[in-house]
Amino acid sequence: MIEMKTLVFILALVSTFIGRVVDQNGEPVPYATVYPEIAPEWGTATNNDGFFRFEANLTKDSRIIVSCIGYEKKTVLAESLYSVSPEDGLYSVILKEQPIALEETVVAAKKSKQRNKRKQMAQLLHAVYVKLEEQFPDDNAQYQVVSDVRMLSDGSTWGMEQMIANIVVLPEQAKEGRDSVQFQGRFCKRFFDARKRAQADSILASDALERMEQKSAPKGTPANMLRKAANAVDSGVVVHRALFGLGNMRYDFEQAMTDTKHWTVSNESEGETVLTHTQSVSRYLGCFKMTFQRHYIIDSRTYEVRRFSEHAEVKVFIPFGIKLNADQLQMLNLVNMSENSIEKFRLKRLRGTVDLNTIYQRRPVTSASSSSSAERVYILEKNMICDTHILGSKKAEIPLIIKATQRVTDLQTENVKPLSPSQITRRVRREIVEIY
Repeated sequence: MIEMKTLVFILALVSTFIGRVVDQNGEPVPYATVYPEIAPEWGTATNNDGFFRFEANLTKDSRIIVSCIGYEKKTVLAESLYSVSPEDGLYSVILKEQPIALEETVVAAKKSKQRNKRKQMAQLLHAVYVKLEEQFPDDNAQYQVVSDVRMLSDGSTWGMEQMIANIVVLPEQAKEGRDSVQFQGRFCKRFFDARKRAQADSILASDALERMEQKSAPKGTPANMLRKAANAVDSGVVVHRALFGLGNMRYDFEQAMTDTKHWTVSNESEGETVLTHTQSVSRYLGCFKMTFQRHYIIDSRTYEVRRFSEHAEVKVFIPFGIKLNADQLQMLNLVNMSENSIEKFRLKRLRGTVDLNTIYQRRPVTSASSSSSAERVYILEKNMICDTHILGSKKAEIPLIIKATQRVTDLQTENVKPLSPSQITRRVRREIVEIY
């Protein structure tokens, strides 16, 4: 006999799902994303106390994804979060920490002096690259992703943008060894604390894009050119698209293979070896300096890359400073600069660190010319933390942290076709959501 609660759940066209997201210490996890796997656009984000609530038409065994940058993704059944009445109580989703950078692993490892000899290093790098060629596909792939970008200043989150998008990777159209990546934003939600909403409206609401179009586009500009202009100034699309393009492991490895003197090897337990490449870049008479390390965590026996992380340190010095335009100054207002400070602000220095993790998934692929199958490697998730300090004139300093994560919800590897120009340039539909 079916229980009344289950019967109501099955018959309801739209049900309410509520709960709370906490860490392993029971502390709330703010701005975690909670969405149905079959329809991410129905999801929401937790408030500063970790609570969430959303409505959706789901069956009791539908899968709900709960994730936040810096934590492992978790899947729960819709039945756990379904509530007929407040008396049913709240279900707590506990997220386990997942460090963004793998530097701790690398630092703890002991360097192998024997393998650091140039000839042996070249042989090791060649063996790893052969494995990369074997496992990473050269065929087209289409990813559906849920991409979150969250911004913080002085420990306070002022907002988060979540975009659902299609990404098509076209290796055959690559330039200089890189994949050709096409990005199509499908739907976007911008989450704000109610107190921050008023500050953000003037620059982040969709009408701001139209104002920028009107300023920059001459009268009589064709509609398709206006759409391209909208995409060009749509900072949300740019950020999400750039995140997927970061950390092109196979391309970067190939470019650095011959630079054996900047590679080091660390031996790890559990059959893993850490290959690290360090590179420094200085441009414009030393005004721009970057040092980055790429860590390839490989299987010591098969040379297969299991994980990849990147750490970069950036310093920018602008001798006379740059006066920002009105829209850029409005963005600074979101990180609690006063009106007087904004008008006088002149950008002179920028320093920061970027940590990126890429997690891969393996899928069996059967060759058309053979019945045997092999595993190919595709992206599963990307996580990034950018910790930046913007320094201006008169010792003005703005700390700004960007946390971003991109999770693959669907992967297509057969009959993948390039996106059309109209699909790429079409304005992304947006919804602004206040969380309390």
